[in-house]
Amino acid sequence: MYDYDFGKKIFELRTGLNLSQTELAEMLGVTNKAVSKWENGKSKPTTNTIRKLAAIFKIDISELLQLRDGEKRMKISKVVITGGPCAGKSTAMSWVQKAFTQMGYAVLFVPETATELITGGVAPWTCASNVEYQKCQLKLQIEKEKIFEQAARSMTADKVLIVCDRGTIDNKAYMSNVEFAEAVQFIGSNEVELRDSYDAVFHLVTAAKGAEEFYTTENNSARTETAQEAAALDDKLISAWTGHPHLRVIDNSSAFEDKMKRLVAEISAFLGEPEPYEIERKYLIEYPDINWLESNPTCKRIEIIQTYLNSSDAEEIRVRQRGADGNYIYFQTVKRKISDLKRVEIEKRLSQAEYLKLMMDADTTRRQIRKTRYCLTYENQYFEIDVYPFWTDKAIAEIELSDENSAVVFPKQIRVIKEVTDDDSYKNAALAKL
Repeated sequence: MYDYDFGKKIFELRTGLNLSQTELAEMLGVTNKAVSKWENGKSKPTTNTIRKLAAIFKIDISELLQLRDGEKRMKISKVVITGGPCAGKSTAMSWVQKAFTQMGYAVLFVPETATELITGGVAPWTCASNVEYQKCQLKLQIEKEKIFEQAARSMTADKVLIVCDRGTIDNKAYMSNVEFAEAVQFIGSNEVELRDSYDAVFHLVTAAKGAEEFYTTENNSARTETAQEAAALDDKLISAWTGHPHLRVIDNSSAFEDKMKRLVAEISAFLGEPEPYEIERKYLIEYPDINWLESNPTCKRIEIIQTYLNSSDAEEIRVRQRGADGNYIYFQTVKRKISDLKRVEIEKRLSQAEYLKLMMDADTTRRQIRKTRYCLTYENQYFEIDVYPFWTDKAIAEIELSDENSAVVFPKQIRVIKEVTDDDSYKNAALAKL
């Protein structure tokens, strides 16, 4: 495995002194390719070179030696398990705890806030209005998550998995758009920041859709929905979370035990256990009906600016600004190909300052990619449809799969021209070439 933590440290120290890779290489008496390999995590400098680096960066040599020689950094992942009423969330928590504890994770659970409040007497029907209740729930949810994150950082485990029994965006399904806007303004946030503060979202479909004989309200005193109401609410929840960079929908197409196994498999794949890979299929499609997409309740528009950074031929490094309506979050992605369908992908969240610093290492031989992405949930699949400003007759549709043999079902409004998964000319990296 490549050591991206060590490489990131060297990169931060170098750019902090406004040095190019070539300038640092000359100071050390090595090639700029050697510096590039350190920063990409592909190799590490000798102890003598570490000594020179420490002197240049004016830091204690032990800091670099410990990092180079395997000092581990804690990895904290925060995910949401959500779903319609009677979807199996309570059982899912037991499965997740057992599976990921065995994988070496410290597993922490943030309890469902709505159940806590309602069973404690705080409910939409006891507060002055629904929006006043939702303000309380949102604020409590955020504070609880902060406490769990603080506790996670104090632990000695190398890997911590924080599992939220529902997240802040679940609230949107219980409010009108006006009420949601008021509640979000009350806590001083925005929808993009709330939704994308989680690393991944896993939606368990209610038993009221596909397993009606198992739907019940008896195992949760806070549940009052009929089966029909539960199915409608399930759709609203999927719609609310649509737009998240990593949303997976686990349906009732198999027995309940297999549903739990699929959930564990999806979380494992996201966390990179045993290896961080993704299975992606890509299609060239006719230019989509934008009006249909934007009016579809299970579709969200996202604005993306993607910039490629200087890297070796074996890897692709990019940074991305992602969001809508002036609210953005930032990511860095490192990709390494394993096979035609499978590749290692390491993604991490960046602060705006980190993003701007990395932009200084932009690959000037490639143009910036600007696109409008439509995230569409259809038949429990999650499509990403990218519309580019330089195309008026076609677009790209992508879908990530947990199994290479999974069937892909498109809505009738999307007309596929051909699959281009193996066609490098349709990759963003190729489209970015000047």
